[in-house]
Amino acid sequence: MAKKSKIAAQARRREVVARYAQRRAELKRVSTDPAVSQEDREAAMAALHRLPRDASPTRLRNRDAVDGRPRGYIGAVGLSRVRFREMALRGELPGISKSSW
Repeated sequence: MAKKSKIAAQARRREVVARYAQRRAELKRVSTDPAVSQEDREAAMAALHRLPRDASPTRLRNRDAVDGRPRGYIGAVGLSRVRFREMALRGELPGISKSSW
């Protein structure tokens, strides 16, 4: 179980990323466009650097949807490997069963 502060910080980061997503995409497009003048590209890059650090999507961390565990994340179901195994063995995940041969 992750600390509640870590889970809350992650939720806050997701909001910040969503809030600045459009502005970030526009600045990145302008900063890499060869048709734009060098001064405008440098200004766009400077504006991009002035955005909050948490506005970058790379600052997000995938976490277990149930308890917030950051390691062993399985993206297809949104759970960590530990929680996935527990829920699968109890039959709580539809379409998933323990293999045997």
